[in-house]
Amino acid sequence: MPRRTSSVTRRTRPSRPRPRLPAPPRKSLGQHFLHDAAILDRIVREGGFAADEQVLEIGGGTGELTERLAQVVEHLVSVEIDETLCRHLRARMARYPNCGVVCADVLAHPPHLLLAQGGGHLPYAVAGNIPYYITAPILRHFLTAEFRPTRMVLLLQREVAETLAAKPGKMTLLSVSVQLYADVRVLFTVPPEAFTPPPKVESAVVRLDVHPRPVIEVEDEERFFAVVRAGFRNPRKQLHNAIAQGLWLPPGAAPDLLRVADIDPTRRAQTLTLEEWERLARAYGALKRQIDESRRAD
Repeated sequence: MPRRTSSVTRRTRPSRPRPRLPAPPRKSLGQHFLHDAAILDRIVREGGFAADEQVLEIGGGTGELTERLAQVVEHLVSVEIDETLCRHLRARMARYPNCGVVCADVLAHPPHLLLAQGGGHLPYAVAGNIPYYITAPILRHFLTAEFRPTRMVLLLQREVAETLAAKPGKMTLLSVSVQLYADVRVLFTVPPEAFTPPPKVESAVVRLDVHPRPVIEVEDEERFFAVVRAGFRNPRKQLHNAIAQGLWLPPGAAPDLLRVADIDPTRRAQTLTLEEWERLARAYGALKRQIDESRRAD
């Protein structure tokens, strides 16, 4: 991944003393609490949060970002899984009538129900400093929800943020899965010393502007992702070898399938665009229909 040092937020010390934590950070929940005031303010500012917005926050934690969001947006629903932190958040945010705190696992409930439980309504945006180990499940949960957010502003591991925004040539399965639904921008990076406790990696704030429907016309989303997963199953292999191992195909059919989709069989998965993946998925669907019709005729 290219390293853009010009956007890195470098601070040798926090802009104010670290706040006293209401409870020790729980390693099992991946808790690293952002305490740098300047960075917190920058998330709200560059995330584009506005006075007419409903916002669902993933993981309110100590409430540093929660309070800043509540001061800006129309209504905020902060979802926190840690019961001790929930009690702390409810006490801290009691003076904000436009903020509801929901103690729940954000992955266990549809987003619109969590929003309603906290007094919010559709449409909504998402914000959060999320546990890095569940980044992919959280993205999938929101981007494939019945009611998708209009925007997501998330603090992630830097390498993951750059992967989300990758261009063809450096794409991954996660890149394709996210970019099918959203435009992705890495806003700025955040050093470990901005957190308590400091993580072992550099972080980044990423903004996803979510589309109401996939950015390209997809004939069958299930088939599309089956083909993409097959391609990335062995990303170092040429594409004809990768899909031959990952999809059901007649022996020797993979190169011809790729040619039908106007894709060089010797390319690798990370080089394909969304449009090329959809062409390949459609070609694969047509081949399966042809084989099924032939079997019925016999």
